[in-house]
Parts: sequence; C-alpha cells; structure tokens
Amino acid sequence: MAVERNEDAGATERMCIVTRAVEPVDTLLRFVVAPDGSVVPDLKRVLPGRGVWVGGRRALVAEAERKRLFARAFKAPVTVEPDLAGRVDALLERSALQALSLARKGGALVTGFTKVETAIARETIACLVEASDAAEDGFRKIAAALMRRFGTADALPIVREFASAQIGLALGLTNVIHAAVLAGRAGDGFVERVGALRRFRGSDVTTSLVSTVADH
Repeated sequence: MAVERNEDAGATERMCIVTRAVEPVDTLLRFVVAPDGSVVPDLKRVLPGRGVWVGGRRALVAEAERKRLFARAFKAPVTVEPDLAGRVDALLERSALQALSLARKGGALVTGFTKVETAIARETIACLVEASDAAEDGFRKIAAALMRRFGTADALPIVREFASAQIGLALGLTNVIHAAVLAGRAGDGFVERVGALRRFRGSDVTTSLVSTVADH
C-alpha cells in the first residue's frame, strides 16, 4: 500500500484560501482532510496528504468556515465541525503549555517569586510568565526587579495567557504564579508558540510588564 505523502513538506510560502495572499508558512495554519472526510488542523504541518492554508488569525478561520471555503479549496465535499476556530484556539493554547512543560524538563524554567527575582538579576531570560489570576502586588514587585536590572519594566516580554491552575497542570506543580523562561532552544520554542497563540487571538505579541501593570 502506498504511503500518502505530505505535499507541503519543505514549503516556505503558501497562499491563504481566505485572503488569497501568499505568506510564509510560519504565519499560516495548515488544514488537511481526515479519513472520515472532516477538516482538521495540522499545527505541526506534518500530516500526510494535500493541505490548504489559512492565515493564522481566528477571524480568517471563522470566515473560511462560514463561507465554506474548505470544500472549494480541497475540490471535494468535506465536513467542518462547528466552531473550528474555537478548536484551533484550544490546540494552540495546549501547544504553548506543552512547550512550557518541555522548557521545565530541559532545565530552562524557573518558578516561584524569589527564584524568578534572582533569575531576573542574573540570567538571560526569553520571557516571564505571570499567572492571569496573580495579585497586582506580585506584578509590581516583578516590575521593580526588572527596573533594578534593566532600568525599565518593559525589558522582557510577559506571558499572561494562562491561569495559575493551567500552568500548574502543565508543569505538574501547584500554585504557580511567577515563572521565568530562560533563553535557549526550549525557551525560544515556548515564545514562538505563545506568539502563534497571540496572533490567532489578535493580541499584542510583545506584551510587556508595563502594559500588564497598567491594566491593574
């Protein structure tokens, strides 16, 4: 039996079926047709078969579903389960949390306020992670630590997409409020996946603690 190959393997650019613009594949989402005829997202761009591409933003995925563009692009009858954009959002969120877990396993994650404060003073950090349900006082103390080292609280990107319970579940820990992701391959992987999640949601990819504190 012949093995179906990934027709997009090695591609660097593809066309969005909604905007018709050609973009780098890193900014797009790939979709394929499962054996049951349903359209499924392929975030890692590894599933076999012919793929179609949509710009990596929630509104574009929703538009592709609403206008039935997948059937047109695949040139075949396909099934799109309702709220495809919502499922993509959940997958992107899960992917980012998995990357955070990998950073911890690779020794690239520091958790706990005191350890994070020390890391800010001494380490090269890819980003900080602050639980979305953290107290305002904690944000201000982290901002003060950044000011002491860098002279500005805007020195590092801040990830506030996840609640403490989500972070704890991903890491196998409890009550995780503050974390620092150290620079390196694992840390960069987490930053990249958070960036994809933020682009999808239409939020600022470069959120800093200045805006975080200002929101409180």
